[in-house]
Amino acid sequence: MMNKEKIIELLEAVAKGTRTASEAMHDLRHLPFDDIEFAKLDGHRHLRNGFSEAIYCKSKTLEQIIAIAGRMIENGMNVLGTRCPADIGKKICSEFKGADYHELSATFQIVGHEIKPLPGRTAILAAGTADLATAEEARRTLQFFGVEAKTYYDVGVAGIHRLLAHIKELDEYDVLIAVAGMEGALPSVLGGLVAKPIIAVPTSVGYGANFGGITPLLAMLNSCSEGITVVNIDNGFGAACAVLRVLKCVSV
Repeated sequence: MMNKEKIIELLEAVAKGTRTASEAMHDLRHLPFDDIEFAKLDGHRHLRNGFSEAIYCKSKTLEQIIAIAGRMIENGMNVLGTRCPADIGKKICSEFKGADYHELSATFQIVGHEIKPLPGRTAILAAGTADLATAEEARRTLQFFGVEAKTYYDVGVAGIHRLLAHIKELDEYDVLIAVAGMEGALPSVLGGLVAKPIIAVPTSVGYGANFGGITPLLAMLNSCSEGITVVNIDNGFGAACAVLRVLKCVSV
């Protein structure tokens, strides 16, 4: 499997006549994916939609995660792992030089190649401290793809003055992520106060009638604030990827 830089080098070699079309076709034989029996690595996803494949660690064995990460590194890719338990994260750090495990977000990164900064400003808001795991998953995902987001934590509507204190500066960002459990009111309130795109993330944080995040999910889907985008329960990764699509359009 070849990364973007290697494909460009190959095409330039064909253009210069130092490699034949047949040789180039032989080199590109693994273009669709890299089959390692239990996984088919989509190493060219970044050429199609700008995202490199992430490793969803939950339900995978340590051996599978190591094998996938190792093959990605061999192919010149940086590696992002999500939903990674602490014990596996620590073993990943001992297995791969430069691996970085972040326990709160349950993510690890192995960065061997420069991450190019993506233009645009992003803020992440979390209603309560109990929502930080999801918020930090979003922050770490954005960081992996070149976005350093500013965080505003514990600004839920139970103490709305904590949010109102930041409204003026929040309207200066290009896109906002709003993470909330309980009744999920934060995105609706925020949507009525700022004009920028809002990605709402319901969390499973809350008492019985929260129903594991169903209550804030429905509240966000039924928001009377116009144009709010809602991702799945506890899906900080998905929220970050939605932001990246927005920023890529802004930077064009």
